Amino acid sequence: MRAFCLLLFTLLSLPAAADSWRVQVPRTAFDYGSGLETIDYAPLEQASQAWRLCIAYPHLKDAYWLSVNYGMVAEAARLGVSFKLVEAGGYPNLQRQIEQTEECVADGADALILGTVSFSGLTSTVKRISASVPVIAAVNDIANAGITAKAGVSWIEMGAEAGRIIAARHPKGSAPVKVAWFPGPENAGWVTFVEKGFRAALADSSAVVAVTKYGDTGREIQVRLVEEALDEIPDLDYIAGSAPAAEAAVSVLRARGMQGQVQVVSDYMTHAVYRGVLRDRIIAAPSDFPVLQGRLAVEMAVRAIEGSLQVKHAGPAIRVFSRASAGEDLLEQTLAPASFVPVFDFRPQR
Repeated sequence: MRAFCLLLFTLLSLPAAADSWRVQVPRTAFDYGSGLETIDYAPLEQASQAWRLCIAYPHLKDAYWLSVNYGMVAEAARLGVSFKLVEAGGYPNLQRQIEQTEECVADGADALILGTVSFSGLTSTVKRISASVPVIAAVNDIANAGITAKAGVSWIEMGAEAGRIIAARHPKGSAPVKVAWFPGPENAGWVTFVEKGFRAALADSSAVVAVTKYGDTGREIQVRLVEEALDEIPDLDYIAGSAPAAEAAVSVLRARGMQGQVQVVSDYMTHAVYRGVLRDRIIAAPSDFPVLQGRLAVEMAVRAIEGSLQVKHAGPAIRVFSRASAGEDLLEQTLAPASFVPVFDFRPQR
């Protein structure tokens, strides 16, 4: 009963879609390197039928994917479509995600929205599924074969934005500083991209990556990795990486009495990162607006089903969040409300 009441409260408080969404569109779909154009994207007013979507996430271990889920619930409710959500439990679980997506689509989905655990590991599965229903990539980039549309941003640019936060403080020629880098799971496709951007942004600064620690984005693992890095490099100046790594760093630094001695940067936004920025525990973090990405993925899926898809690749413009840039417009499309709980099976009220 409590879960139903929470869901009802959530539905009543969901924001209505704007008349249009300000998004960036690659000049060549699926190619971030082709350059980006900013457009006002006009979402559909209503789905023509109560379509059923299958949605697959890599995990729900941090609040980032919770915010994506919130955006998807908001858009499904607005359009009048339903969905079933499955989550793989982490990036190492490729086979589990393959099985989940196949079973979910076989249950009668009209489209698949896929937040993938692997850039290329699901290619054969996607090609097979796309023969019967559209496949929309959400948030995490994926190989193009079989993909109908993508809702996402460049994770090379997300990594670069995080790197620029440090590089701006330590231009080339200034005293060198040491950075511990926590990009995420080594074999996850997005990690390759975020690493490329982060390291490129540091290349023209005095910051040096002194240690790199790969690992799943679960909190326990990230705490252990942060502790290992601090033990190995006692004179660290920065800890940078995924939101769970930044969150773990805040806790570990506080426990060791090292607050203020080591600075923290996150390469994406969660509720805990937001609090960390406001409390001067985290310098800043780029936001790729996960709530809006969730809405966009659902809207694109409905368009693909109904044959009205025109924009095949779009995502919000990345913005860096710091104490100086806090604003309602940024937060509304970045973080789910504190009362929101994951929704795995959504049916709209009609």
